Amino acid sequence: MVLASFQVGLLRSALSMVAKPTPVNANESDMNFTRIAFLPSETPEARKALTRLAKRYGNAKPEDADVVVALGGDGHMLQILHRFVSTGTPIYGMNRGSVGFLMNDYSELGLVERLRASGLTTIRPLRMVAIDEAGTSHKAIAFNEVSLLRQRSQAAKLQITVDGKVRLEELICDGLLLSTPAGSTAYNLSAQGPILPVNSPLLALTPISAFRPRRWRGAILPHDAKVIISVLEHDKRPVAAVADHVEVRHVKTVEIAEDKKRSVKILFDPGHSLAERVLNEQFRF
Repeated sequence: MVLASFQVGLLRSALSMVAKPTPVNANESDMNFTRIAFLPSETPEARKALTRLAKRYGNAKPEDADVVVALGGDGHMLQILHRFVSTGTPIYGMNRGSVGFLMNDYSELGLVERLRASGLTTIRPLRMVAIDEAGTSHKAIAFNEVSLLRQRSQAAKLQITVDGKVRLEELICDGLLLSTPAGSTAYNLSAQGPILPVNSPLLALTPISAFRPRRWRGAILPHDAKVIISVLEHDKRPVAAVADHVEVRHVKTVEIAEDKKRSVKILFDPGHSLAERVLNEQFRF
């Protein structure tokens, strides 16, 4: 009953916000895309694409560009998002990698026209503040998720606090993650977490291989929730915290909340917006 009331209370708060969602998609056809900066990954495919595209469209300095075109896969795209967060420069990805969930299809033709016709999605990252066993504070942001993972053979013991109230006294598990809507189709989905509509004011709190309580499947939280994860028996059961590419080992507490001061703009081809991709993912099998 405690677990049920935990989720019901939070879900009511979240649903009250869903009733009045904030639009995040907008058409940017009036933007100027004459200065394009191409930023490739290290793969041969991305390097070859850079050569061909730069010959056709030029290659502006990133700091002077109207738009940044990332050439690679989703991992490279995440790095670009971190690099250009809160600069106001829109990011348009073209897939030269393996997965490409955040990327548009690759084509050398009509790029300027594609950019002008694209739709804009604005996303905010999560802010992580992790305190390690030495008392040192580590800060990082994550566009996909912040995850806590056991470092050794023994399962982790975690306590979950949401908005100042302890919601779960003890979770024995391999780990736990808090995901954004944009990241809900990544690690969160692999851990059997819910897929969230990209424009929903929600976060997904998902356990990884929960042992006790065995039936707890996580929670859906309002986007402005402040989550604190305390590591119990941290000396015996060490835990690492990971925010996208930043890992902090031997953490004692991890505080996670939406970063309201930072955001990034991503461009998608018409009919292939991030919201559409997230929706499509729910009907794949």
